[in-house]
Amino acid sequence: MGLSASLRLSGLFAAALCLRLGLVFYGLHQDRSMLVKYTDVDYHVFTDAARFVTQGASPYRRATYRYTPLLAWMLTPNIYLTELYGKFLFIMFDVLAAHLMHKILCLRGLDSRRASWYCSLWLFNPLPMTVSSRGNAEAVIAVLVLATLYYLESRQIVKAALFYGLSVHMKIYPVTYAVPIVLSLQTDQQAKENDTPTTLSKGYVKDTAFCSYARAFLKLVVRLLNKEVLLFVGIAGLLFLGLGLLFYCSYGWEFLEHTYLYHLTRKDIRHNFSPYFYMLYLTAESEWSSALALAAFLPQFLLLFITSFAYHKDLTFCCFLHTAIFVTFNKVCTSQGLWLTPAYYLEFEGQNTFLLIWMAGLVFLSINCFILLVLISNYKKRELQSKTKTE
Repeated sequence: MGLSASLRLSGLFAAALCLRLGLVFYGLHQDRSMLVKYTDVDYHVFTDAARFVTQGASPYRRATYRYTPLLAWMLTPNIYLTELYGKFLFIMFDVLAAHLMHKILCLRGLDSRRASWYCSLWLFNPLPMTVSSRGNAEAVIAVLVLATLYYLESRQIVKAALFYGLSVHMKIYPVTYAVPIVLSLQTDQQAKENDTPTTLSKGYVKDTAFCSYARAFLKLVVRLLNKEVLLFVGIAGLLFLGLGLLFYCSYGWEFLEHTYLYHLTRKDIRHNFSPYFYMLYLTAESEWSSALALAAFLPQFLLLFITSFAYHKDLTFCCFLHTAIFVTFNKVCTSQGLWLTPAYYLEFEGQNTFLLIWMAGLVFLSINCFILLVLISNYKKRELQSKTKTE
């Protein structure tokens, strides 16, 4: 990267950081003078949990704290220094996420100038700027996941495993990336052997479909158990289990319940734009309510499994699809925007808008599915074009 390109990139990051700092200080004004507050409600939850930690108590004494204690420990300077510390931390992570995007794009063959323009779509996007400056911690997860992808792209397995284990500990949903990651950690020779069709010698009876599938499955298992897979799974698993054991010993069952188990059984029937919302609302008092909430994960798992095998060779794209599918088909979806109009009348005006919220959720689902289909179809076209040029 030349000096001018380096200065241009540094200028982009500096400008993006200044904009976020401006929003943090603007938030102080809005919080003091307006009815609708700028600061995210969860940020107050984080701060209260951090306060309990500084007092030697459990962060789960704060109602609705559904996160790892590590986040509360990270935000203890909110109590000792300034309550703005967490916001400063999150906007730094937000800009760092763009830096990792730039490194990944360059690693995948883009020149620095083009990579910088693509990163600008994140750096100057009002959504991530607002989210991080309001005190939302999602930028931390974004950095951990992007760092995992970067080190996997550069085949630095130990570093990738450490970031991945930490990301799953911080928030459980990156665990879905495990399948495409394991599939991607195969050598080129192993991939060629897997793609080579098995020939039958004369005099042998053709295998039945069952035998063919059984042999293919066994070959897949053997192929995946290579050195890099074992190293990645071992390090990431040990870190995840180590942190889990540490916090379980410190805070007991409530750590597991609030950090992980709650999200499996969670049912939000008042402020939710999931396609399952109306079903969960109507069956809230039914004995089948818990079973239906768990069954809602099945479409997610099926789609995640299919995309893992279809796109694992392009791990970054595959993980993007995983994230989009997970959010789109999740049983709890608290999307912000125009969808909140019927939610406002439900929550603040007490009007019966459940059906309108459900319909808004279906429209949201349809739009997301359409976007996914467009991305996948165009991805296939580019893949076919590149193959044609090679031939």
